[in-house]
Amino acid sequence: MLRRPKPTDSEADLLREQERFLTSGAPSAANVVRRPDKRRGEAGGEGAEHQGEDEERQRDVVTIEDLPDQLPSLTPAPAKKSRLKASRVTFEDEDAGVRLDTHDTHISAVLSRIVERDTSSTPISLPALTGLAFPKVLHRSETSSQVPLSSPGGKKSIFARQIAAQRVKEGKTPLHCAPEAVHTPETSMDTDQCDAAGDSSGPRLVCGQGLAGPDSSGETIRIHRENQAKLQAMSRSEILDEQKKLLSQLDPRLVEFVRSRKAQSDPSSASPSKHLQVKSGNANFPLENACRESDSSSTAALLQKPQEVEMEAEEEEEGPPPPAVTEEDLPVKPQKEWVHMNKLEPEKLEWMRDLPAPKRKGTKKAMQARFDFAGTLIPPTEDLPTHLGLHHHGEEPERAGYSLQELFLLSRSQLIQQRTLALSTLANILAKARAGEYVSVLTGSIVSTLLDAGLLFLLRFALDDSVEGAMSAAVHALKALLVCAEDEECLDSTFSWFRGLASFPLLPSAQEEEDEEDEGLPEYMRDTPKEKEERKSDHDVARQDVVKGLLKMKLLPRLRYILEVVRPSPRVVQDILEILTRIARHSSSSATQVLDCPRLMETVMSEFLPPSWTMPSLPLPQSVYGLPLASNMKLLRVLATSGRHACARLLNSLGVRERLSSLLSAEPSELLLESTEALRITTESYRLWAVAAGYGQACKLYIDLYPSLVKGLQSVHRLLAPSDPLLPLQIQRTLALLCLLTQVTHTAGCHQELQAGMVSSQGEECPPPPPVSWGHVTGLQAPLLGHLKGFVKNLDDPEQKESSLAVIPAYLTYLEAYYHQLSRQNCFKPLETLQELELLTSEVLLPLMSHHVVQGLMKNLKSSSVVCNVQPSHLGPETIPSLPGLACPGLKDRLGLVVPSSPFPLLTSLGLLLETITSIHKGLSCKFTGLLLSEPVIGYLQSCSQATPTLSHTRAWLLRHEHHLLYLLLRLAHRLVPTEPQVAKHASLYHQVALVLLPWLLPGSEYLAHELLSTIIFSKDFLSEGHSGGPEAVELGELKLQEETQEHTSPSLQTVGALLREACVQLPSIRGCFLTHLAHLEPSVLMSRDALLGRNPWINSHLLPELTGPTLPSDWPFLPLVSLYERSGVSDGGGLAMEELPGGALQMVIHCLQWLLLLEVWREEALKVMPPVAKLARLSCVFLCSSDLFLERRVQKLTWGLFRLLTRQSRLDSLDLNFPPPGLASFQDLYSALLTQYEAVSFGDPLFGCWVLLPLQRRYSATMKLAVFGEHVGMLRSLGVTMGQLSIPIERFTSPPEDSLPLLRLYFRSLVTRILKPCWCPVLYVVALSHVNSFIFSQDAAAQEVEAARRSMLSKIYYLTDEVLRNHLLLFRLPQQHLEFGFDMYDQLPPIRAKRLESVIRLRGSGDDKGD
Repeated sequence: MLRRPKPTDSEADLLREQERFLTSGAPSAANVVRRPDKRRGEAGGEGAEHQGEDEERQRDVVTIEDLPDQLPSLTPAPAKKSRLKASRVTFEDEDAGVRLDTHDTHISAVLSRIVERDTSSTPISLPALTGLAFPKVLHRSETSSQVPLSSPGGKKSIFARQIAAQRVKEGKTPLHCAPEAVHTPETSMDTDQCDAAGDSSGPRLVCGQGLAGPDSSGETIRIHRENQAKLQAMSRSEILDEQKKLLSQLDPRLVEFVRSRKAQSDPSSASPSKHLQVKSGNANFPLENACRESDSSSTAALLQKPQEVEMEAEEEEEGPPPPAVTEEDLPVKPQKEWVHMNKLEPEKLEWMRDLPAPKRKGTKKAMQARFDFAGTLIPPTEDLPTHLGLHHHGEEPERAGYSLQELFLLSRSQLIQQRTLALSTLANILAKARAGEYVSVLTGSIVSTLLDAGLLFLLRFALDDSVEGAMSAAVHALKALLVCAEDEECLDSTFSWFRGLASFPLLPSAQEEEDEEDEGLPEYMRDTPKEKEERKSDHDVARQDVVKGLLKMKLLPRLRYILEVVRPSPRVVQDILEILTRIARHSSSSATQVLDCPRLMETVMSEFLPPSWTMPSLPLPQSVYGLPLASNMKLLRVLATSGRHACARLLNSLGVRERLSSLLSAEPSELLLESTEALRITTESYRLWAVAAGYGQACKLYIDLYPSLVKGLQSVHRLLAPSDPLLPLQIQRTLALLCLLTQVTHTAGCHQELQAGMVSSQGEECPPPPPVSWGHVTGLQAPLLGHLKGFVKNLDDPEQKESSLAVIPAYLTYLEAYYHQLSRQNCFKPLETLQELELLTSEVLLPLMSHHVVQGLMKNLKSSSVVCNVQPSHLGPETIPSLPGLACPGLKDRLGLVVPSSPFPLLTSLGLLLETITSIHKGLSCKFTGLLLSEPVIGYLQSCSQATPTLSHTRAWLLRHEHHLLYLLLRLAHRLVPTEPQVAKHASLYHQVALVLLPWLLPGSEYLAHELLSTIIFSKDFLSEGHSGGPEAVELGELKLQEETQEHTSPSLQTVGALLREACVQLPSIRGCFLTHLAHLEPSVLMSRDALLGRNPWINSHLLPELTGPTLPSDWPFLPLVSLYERSGVSDGGGLAMEELPGGALQMVIHCLQWLLLLEVWREEALKVMPPVAKLARLSCVFLCSSDLFLERRVQKLTWGLFRLLTRQSRLDSLDLNFPPPGLASFQDLYSALLTQYEAVSFGDPLFGCWVLLPLQRRYSATMKLAVFGEHVGMLRSLGVTMGQLSIPIERFTSPPEDSLPLLRLYFRSLVTRILKPCWCPVLYVVALSHVNSFIFSQDAAAQEVEAARRSMLSKIYYLTDEVLRNHLLLFRLPQQHLEFGFDMYDQLPPIRAKRLESVIRLRGSGDDKGD
């Protein structure tokens, strides 16, 4: 095979290849031919063959196959198509030459076809005689009075209108204008024949052009009259029929052409819609204008669908149409010297008129939202003056304000002022939207709409603006989007609460994404989450997480550039610092990115937290560069909260330790700062130091600044004087100082343990002991206790009551830390401590609890609760999934945890202290029974036991604090129930609260869950029914129920009372079973324990785990069953024998079933969060885990008891199998697995049979019944559940009658084929009989197919040879569960049924005779 030439071949190589080709004799790809040259007159026929051959020898022509004769154009264009080609009429015998001649446009052809027009009947007029030598020159100044502005034929030049006016003046009519006539058409036809009856001037379409002869016009008139005579002889209906026939046959474009000709000849009727008036109320508006207005408003509404103002029902009011613009209406009068201004054109001067008043739209019609520059929503009917600058837009010019799309457009304007104004307005709108001010007046979410429209990218682009004003406005808008001032204020107010320095990361809820690319790939080939994140576009990331999207858009380097290079105004600096704080709250990774951004933290530290500074000359300085800022200190505190490593970087690498020392070594009044700013920055400094001490860091600073701290404590009472105008800031500073001392005390308490661990670790990893020891903090307890006693006494002073209530919780929290750590020290002296605690109780705690102010606060316990009061989400501030917030705007205006009237901070700190001192001095427990037995606490706990709080970012930060109080109340009850009979009376209430609290606990509270499971949940003391006649009462209730219903249960069924008695004995083993199954939470439990017990050196981060859901699932009582199914049932298809299951599986299942039985009987409310279908689905794991586990005797008894509880009358009504249970796509899938397992391993077990029969009730979907009688029909032979064993009334299976024809046919087939027999499957035999009997004797009207099926079944039943089945089907009456067969029968057919049977048999017989 010949190879193709290569670029590297030489000429010798090419010649060699040519020689090889010629010797091979292969055909060439190109042939040499001679094409005749038409320009030389050469012919291509046979006569020229020899001549062509001669020339071919002289000239080579290369031709290639499939090459066109003509060269293609360089820019090929599509072939032109004629619009009239399809409408042309051609004939087969038409000569092509003649057609070419008719279309020849050459000048010779045109001149040869000129025909002189017949002017015999045309009147001849001479020009008007004038006394001038030349015609008068037309001046424009004269045309306005002489020339009509418009003509019937459309627009004309000024000269043409002048000539027309002159002819009219002379009494002459133009040749082309026909006399006008008034047309009143009788019909709606558009052809000229309709209205020509009243028009005898001549035809409109037939002009006679082309007719030869002098009398062409007379011929057209004659044709016209013939047409008129034919039309007059036809009726109206005939005319309409002919019109429809013509319209169907003619080309639509030809019809339009005819109508246009008619419109040109009769301008008055050309466009009737233009003169149509729409009457509405007091005014008439042209339809065109009305349509234009409605179109614009509807378009605006579509573009801005969510932002619609819902108006109240109002009548539509429209004013009269505006008068035409006159010269007097113009603000500036035109002068004669102005060119083209001597003639007024009203349509062009409309814009100079005053705006009309806003129209009041009718009823509830939604309108586009418009805002003023402050972000306030402007009502559609409000008429604002135009000097406010709110009318500079094209759409709806009469309405003031700007829509969101108009603001978006202005934000990209070329004018700096427009960009700045638009961004500032968007910032104000965002701030009001985040505050929830538009919730009641706008439908939809403004923030979501703006983000979907690309607000994030708009602001990011605006940050790159070279103009500082526009850039500053963009920073302010970004701050309004990200930061909520009320959220930050609420978090700061709870900082001094128990574990208030910890917070949840503000991460959006995790959304599982289906990655089609990874489907079917093995695990090692799939992309990691980090790789998937990097592959996403900025838009996709920002759509799911706004903060992460901004970080991906390189926001941090841009903010650093603005701070370092642009050096903006103080407001912009504050906004940037707040934005950075919000980013740091997002997650630990975001905080790390802030720390790692090049030169960002260095700029922030050097410019806004300098080592030294000078006093600013003005209260509001023009620049904050070189001054310490409280917002910058807060940023450092939030960054430190993200982790101990970030805190260490701040303290050691960025010089925060030195800044803290310089700021806190002096009094706030001695700092060279304004007094308010000085208090704020010292408060934030104490908070940052408290966070660092919470990791066991910066404790050396405590030793250095100990004199300053003691001095600050000594002046607390003086600083909290009611007359101080800065009292709120002084209170916050005092709370921050107490929080710092609490954390330092916890850290010092761990010194001894770390010192001993360091000695015994022998090289293992162990945190180093902190520099502060217990001896450094023991001297603080006495003065702080004295402060506490003073503040308790101040509660009687109305002026000092509020400030005392604000600081008392912090003192109680400090005392709890002190005594908790004291009990772990080697220097602990029990006797002295017990006496000290007794004095504390008698002198401080009991007077505090009995004080009328505290008692009044406790009455607000229920109303301030977040658990008991579920706030509707649509009434709260606006939050979106991609930008979670705390929804704090307006929170302080209503009852809640953070308002001054809330008892939660005081009761939580009091409960914390009581938990510690009662663990040291157990004899003090009885002194606090009044707290648990008080009416407010009992009522609060009762409300909590019935509450179902929802989980979200907006509630989690408050729920966490309320969970602490509930846990502490339960811990106090745990100490008092065994010893105090009065408290023991409410043991069941406390147990109920513990059960509902357990699945509420959030991430970070795993230790609380572990303690509840270990102490209260499985405690015999809190299950008082177990030792107070509870099982016996259940047995008596069962016996009474059996006597009333005369129900005969299975002999193997043990009473529930005995099962309960045995379960109460096994409570310790049940507790061990559940704790074993929760062992995977041990790392989380240990981390949570360190944080809650103040083991500061072991804490890695004060940022709580991501809020993905509660610590324990709501179905935790079923956890052993579900885990066994996941380990064995799923992998082995339920085929493992009991001996092959993991060790201890049988005992685990028994304990789980015993616990479920206890809850179902005595704590039914605790499981109400789970729908009954979820319970049934999880209990089905008993049958799916193994092939014979359900056959074990103890498992059978417990499952029978649970089945009877689930099938009580009240439970059956609430059991909805059409609702998919949590964790499953549908119940039908689970039921299909149950049927397969029943066929394989049931051996006719009655319990398994009842489980399979339960979903076959009539009220549930027919799909499951079709599966039994279709795919799994073989199981009918072994489904031998008797009527006595079935605890469900048979009427639930038979009523109402079945209406599914496929299922009825399966019922009938299984009966007549003897697959379904009463001895094999008694229950379904009765069910099938009942439905088939009701179907064949039904008198209801039905479709033909259904009626045919009825007759067919009835006739087949009549001819059955099995007399017993025949009688059962025909004489069935009602199901009776106590009878032998389970149903009652007629002695003979009722007359109406007999008549029905006779008619069917007679019809069948007549049909057979006809067939014969």
